Amino acid sequence: QVQLVESGGGLVQPGGSLRLSCAASGIAFRLYAMAWYRQAPGKQRELVTTITSGGITNYADSVKGRFTISRDNAKNTVYLQMNSLKPEDTGVYVCKASWGSRAYWGQGTQVTVSS
Repeated sequence: QVQLVESGGGLVQPGGSLRLSCAASGIAFRLYAMAWYRQAPGKQRELVTTITSGGITNYADSVKGRFTISRDNAKNTVYLQMNSLKPEDTGVYVCKASWGSRAYWGQGTQVTVSS
């Protein structure tokens, strides 16, 4: 019974900050690579950032310098710290856990950046 549960989404003004969390259960979390995706209405799903089981991170060019992904293996949780938010960051943010051929997705949390 694998579960990935996101939290922390909401409405924020441009230039503001938000911290998303994704809590995992039912997997050996420390072995999994984690990722955050986002999708805006009418647009393709976009890979935002990844973190390997060893803590190596990668970011989409659009969020470099503004977003930070991190993980706490003791809490089975991955985080996405989002700063200097822009309206184009608006979308449903979804976390993903991957290990070899195994992949699991959360339900997503809405982030809206608007004045």
